[in-house]
Amino acid sequence: MKKVSVSSLLAQKKANQKITALTAYDASFAKLFDEQGIDILLIGDSLGMVLQGEETTLPVTIEQMAYHTRCVSKSVQTALVMADMPFMSYATPAQAYDNAAKLMSAGAQMVKLEGGEWLLETIQGLVQRSVPVCGHLGLTPQSVNVFGGFKVQGREEEKAQKLIDDAIALEKAGIQLLVLECVPTSLGQKVSAKLSIPVIGIGAGSHTDGQILVMHDMLGISANYMPKFSKNYLIECGDIRQAVCQYKEEVRNGIFPSSAHSFE
Repeated sequence: MKKVSVSSLLAQKKANQKITALTAYDASFAKLFDEQGIDILLIGDSLGMVLQGEETTLPVTIEQMAYHTRCVSKSVQTALVMADMPFMSYATPAQAYDNAAKLMSAGAQMVKLEGGEWLLETIQGLVQRSVPVCGHLGLTPQSVNVFGGFKVQGREEEKAQKLIDDAIALEKAGIQLLVLECVPTSLGQKVSAKLSIPVIGIGAGSHTDGQILVMHDMLGISANYMPKFSKNYLIECGDIRQAVCQYKEEVRNGIFPSSAHSFE
């Protein structure tokens, strides 16, 4: 299989071929997911919740992210490796440049930042310095205390339009992917249609250009709860490799997410 790149992901969007993504935090699972043909592996700051038992992603440090990025990148041959920039690691452009360099040096091929218009200068600077960037809008977990919990975003017309405007601005600033989390299906469809870059949904309906899930949710082993937008594939298959394959096929064939895993 050819190495997945931002160019090949863009070609998938243009060909209307759904993109598949999962989080990964260690070499063994990363190798398994890579061998099953998952397009993108994200070292998510979700590791704070699923690995460390934290209530939010906020305590995760850049050193921890770099460590797990190094573990994942060592065993990946094909998938695009993307790493989250953790809370307050990109509060200023200069800080973002330093911390992005740590993740790229650890093996990331792209970094992901949460936020809208306020990040434009930072994104432009990262791209100018040869760091590919993925944006993240909608429910941005690092803003959980501002939102007052993990809540669906963009249900009101004004907030939906603001999200669309932010997405367009982020693309103009240079992002090459966008993760869109916990928004109504109709909004996910509008954002995907507005942008020329791929939009990867998680709780954003079936009309985005691809889907991503936290691996612990997809395997039904999360310690806390199963989000509405996720699905336990392991319980249906009884085998991890088959579960990953079923997830991949259901995404590519438009079966997942169904209305049961989406927000109206």
